[in-house]
Amino acid sequence: MFVGSPLRAAMERTQELYSNDEQSIEENLPAQEEMNTTVEIESSSIPQSKNHKRWLHISIYVFFVLSCQALATILGRLYYENGGKSTWMGTLVQLIGFPVLFLFRFFSQIKAPKSTDTTTSIQFPSFTTLGSVYIITGLLVSANSYMSSIGLLYLPVSTFSLILASQLAFTAFFSYFLNSQKFTPFIVNSLFLLTISSALLVVNTESQNTTNVSRVKYVIGIICTIGASAGIGLLLSLVQLILRKVLKKHTISTVMDLVAYQSLVASCVVLIGLFASGEWNTLTSEMRSYKLGKAPYVMTLVSIAISWQVYTIGVVGLIFESSSVFSNSITAVGLPIVPVVAVIVFHDKMNASKTFSIILAMWGFISFVYQHYLDEKKISHTNPVEVTRLPVEEGHRDIQIV
Repeated sequence: MFVGSPLRAAMERTQELYSNDEQSIEENLPAQEEMNTTVEIESSSIPQSKNHKRWLHISIYVFFVLSCQALATILGRLYYENGGKSTWMGTLVQLIGFPVLFLFRFFSQIKAPKSTDTTTSIQFPSFTTLGSVYIITGLLVSANSYMSSIGLLYLPVSTFSLILASQLAFTAFFSYFLNSQKFTPFIVNSLFLLTISSALLVVNTESQNTTNVSRVKYVIGIICTIGASAGIGLLLSLVQLILRKVLKKHTISTVMDLVAYQSLVASCVVLIGLFASGEWNTLTSEMRSYKLGKAPYVMTLVSIAISWQVYTIGVVGLIFESSSVFSNSITAVGLPIVPVVAVIVFHDKMNASKTFSIILAMWGFISFVYQHYLDEKKISHTNPVEVTRLPVEEGHRDIQIV
């Protein structure tokens, strides 16, 4: 009897403790479920926030490309229309504004948070490798700029801008070999529409716009513009390859360095050409005889320089965030805008073919963006936690905005 009582008491005590534990677990279960739900919401909202931030960057780059491309082209033609004759000066102002890129890089580093990740070590390219990259791309940039300067001198604005839109086809061609670019039906549709849009305006260019230019110079302008278009397509694809294979530290600082130093090399090459050709001797008389005056002459050249550098930031930024084909599609969309601006500035006629060309260009742009939307939607269903980038290029590694 006395032995059973302590045993019974111990069993009752154990049962009481077990009951209390079950009650405690049941009471804490709703709180635990709420905590798990909160963690899931927070973890899913972080990638969504990063994705929205990325689309914001893309929107800013698109604005840079569309606005500054039209502005720089119109100002370049304004320079020639009012007495400017130096093709080397017209080339130099496309490049000499590269210090703006260093300023942009400086402020981006101030605003960016310091990275504390020390787990990953990326081997930075050697000085020789970087120097070779800057020299090769710089030489290509200088050649493209000089050919486009000649084309803008001898061709009407609409003809020049819309022949230049053929760079989209050249970029697709070079990206196929250099970057293994894959084409979906929507991308092919976009390329087709943008190419037809450009070709339509070139074919229907009014002949009276070139009455003050000889036939030989007109043909030279077309050849140089096509050459510049091919060179730009090669450059965009090459830059994408360099960012992926050579400059593996994907930051805004890296991109700005690439663009700034290649512009520095190109500016030096063009300066040599300016002095070697003897055109620098005529710049003083050119400024004095400029129809709009000396101050507008200087302001025109300065504005061209700044506009082209902001445009360059947009182009490389789109390559950085997406692909060279997408970047070139935005460029092709912007080229039909130039004739519209030319109607206002130079009083050109807006005919039905120009209007239809712009509609085709916008259709092609929408087709390309829709393909990006489908790719992103597909990835989000496959892996909803880690959707933080546009799924355009294979091998496109994590990108930091620094």
